[in-house]
Amino acid sequence: MAIRKRGKNTWEITIHAGQDEKGKRVRQFHSFKGTKAMAEQKHRELQTAVDRGVPVSTNKINFAEWTNRWLLEYVTPNLRQMTKERYERAMRKHVIPEIGHIKLTNLTPRHIQSLQAKLADNGMSPAGIDLIHNIISSCLKYALRMEVIWRNPAQAVTPPRHERTEIEPPDIAGVKKVLSLAKETDPISHACLHLIAYTGIRRGEALALQWQNVDLENGTISIVRTLGRSVEKGLLFEKPKTNSGRRVIDLDDGTVSVLRAHQGHQLLNKSQLEDAYEDNDLVFANALGQPMNPMMITRTFKRLAKECGLKDHKLHSLRHFHASVTLQSGQSLLLISKRLGHAGIATTADIYGHILPGWQKEAANAFARAMEEG
Repeated sequence: MAIRKRGKNTWEITIHAGQDEKGKRVRQFHSFKGTKAMAEQKHRELQTAVDRGVPVSTNKINFAEWTNRWLLEYVTPNLRQMTKERYERAMRKHVIPEIGHIKLTNLTPRHIQSLQAKLADNGMSPAGIDLIHNIISSCLKYALRMEVIWRNPAQAVTPPRHERTEIEPPDIAGVKKVLSLAKETDPISHACLHLIAYTGIRRGEALALQWQNVDLENGTISIVRTLGRSVEKGLLFEKPKTNSGRRVIDLDDGTVSVLRAHQGHQLLNKSQLEDAYEDNDLVFANALGQPMNPMMITRTFKRLAKECGLKDHKLHSLRHFHASVTLQSGQSLLLISKRLGHAGIATTADIYGHILPGWQKEAANAFARAMEEG
């Protein structure tokens, strides 16, 4: 008998573990508390584990212990350092204190649903809960792949829906004011902010850019890495998050001129400092040639924007500004998607579709013409 009742909601589960060297049948016995249906489910999980050669002892691992294993075995070797730290912070702060003590094989959709409800009660946004849900699901997906569990309970739970806030980029006049003020007060920041506004590249992509990846003759830059600040390792250069993040971007003539002038000032500074200058071939470095702390350029933009009446806008607004102006000038979503390094055109449409000039009207008219001509 696979399941034998021992008391109220207490069961003895018998697992058949093959035969010993003498051909005698080997059995394992496990105690379980819960309903009969739950005991039957546990029996199936344990028997499947034995049949597949997975040590049943893995069933003693709680979710916190498995999270540590997942971070060590999968996240650290496969994902970027900043991604690893973000996942680790989220699990340590929001997940482990609530469900970390639960045995991995006992984790149910109800536990995850209750966690999400509590996060919502504590004021976490739907987008934040969605991120937590995806991190938990990724952790459990690895357990499923390693055949430690035979279902992913997170897949049975739906995270709360969250509506994407419509982007409201700054206007052209406001951005011109910011760039003009930067040119007067901070030439290095001016060149960096100008490049971001005129190409839509991310802050980290701009600060990681090297002159070897800039072709001023042909007017292009190549994005091959990004700069971020790691809690564990400080300033850190990493590859783009996705393959689409690696891209070549064309520059307009005015931006080429700005970069030429910036390069000239940088070479002059380098010659004056001589050995004190640490040459890392960076397009945007601090006065000593070292990588620039990303928060420095963020704070500079915030100060300039406030002086120019754009206090509600962040540095990332320049990326949205570039996309919106380019789209409104009649360029295609596909081109913008490639220029911004989005994973796909659907992402671009989701973020910026609402600012396309008369895009639904054009579709309606095109359909009507097709019907008339058909």
